[in-house]
Amino acid sequence: MWKEEDYQFMSRAIHLAKNGKFTCRPNPLVGCVITKDGKLVAEGWHAATGKPHAEINALNVCDNSTNSTMYITLEPCSYHGRTPPCTQTLINAKVKQVIVSMCDPNPKVSGLGIKELEKSGIKVKKGLLEQESARLNIGFIKRMTKELPYVRCKMAQSLDGATALANGTSRWISSPEARYDVHYFRAGSCAILTSADTVARDNSMLNPRDLEIDYKDPIRVIVDRNLKTSEQSKIFEHEGKIIIYTQMENRNYKKFRNHDVDIVYVPKSNTWLSDICKNMAKKYEINEVLIESGATFSGAMIDAGLVDELVIYIAPKLFGNESLPLFKIQKINKINDAIEYEYTDIRKIGKDLRLIMKPKK
Repeated sequence: MWKEEDYQFMSRAIHLAKNGKFTCRPNPLVGCVITKDGKLVAEGWHAATGKPHAEINALNVCDNSTNSTMYITLEPCSYHGRTPPCTQTLINAKVKQVIVSMCDPNPKVSGLGIKELEKSGIKVKKGLLEQESARLNIGFIKRMTKELPYVRCKMAQSLDGATALANGTSRWISSPEARYDVHYFRAGSCAILTSADTVARDNSMLNPRDLEIDYKDPIRVIVDRNLKTSEQSKIFEHEGKIIIYTQMENRNYKKFRNHDVDIVYVPKSNTWLSDICKNMAKKYEINEVLIESGATFSGAMIDAGLVDELVIYIAPKLFGNESLPLFKIQKINKINDAIEYEYTDIRKIGKDLRLIMKPKK
């Protein structure tokens, strides 16, 4: 069904899509290549929310799109959102054929863009390198299909599995290179999720810093049951949206009035953490979340089944007896009941190892 040139052009479109990794959220990453007579004549990608989509950017640098073939990593939109629908622009451009890597999981599109193109006489083929394109937008896809964000949990540990000494000291477990690597994960996330205890203990700003790339600041999210976070915490020193989720119905807005803070009341329940994640996805269009917290909160998120991926930095150090554990999760009495993970990436960062894992299915 597919020719070698089809794979080459769609691979190029996937590569182009990655250019928007740090800037286009909450929109999905999309790349586009236009060809004529088997030759690449134009290309583009989606760079930022509210800016032209990948197809439009490619058409804008294409001298003549009549009877061309367009390779797109995601189905063209067919509705008027922050920008006009792309399907009509493709029709007007007299594109002959569109090859779509995957259908848009957004219910507002979900095949309607393809139908509109086909109705106009444009030949549409789909499914080329679909898995590769899906990996570009794991957070967007999960938000659209599950109404939840994709959640990564970042932790640093010693060789003996400790996150801090017995006296609570934890700076620094990991190397400067590993800590710098974390800033890329922050910059690529829609939100950084932490707990009130972590804010009080670590007093970090939790923002990306010192990166030689353009990026959009992530929202910082604090889970604070009793609304005890101090307005003097460093997290408020960096400008940008902060969300505080609390169980306090009578919320004290006044102490945060000088900051861009949303205080969101979520009633106490057995699904409280899940309810918070659903609110992040629905109200704030958050696709990907990076947890930066301690063993207790991170463990609670794992126990709730809300963590999709672990990012663990292992330092070549031993912390000794009575040091603090990586996660505090529910007691497991049988080996067969252990939570199993599969490695998706292992590499050395500075002196440390970085392991990326997903729960085994």
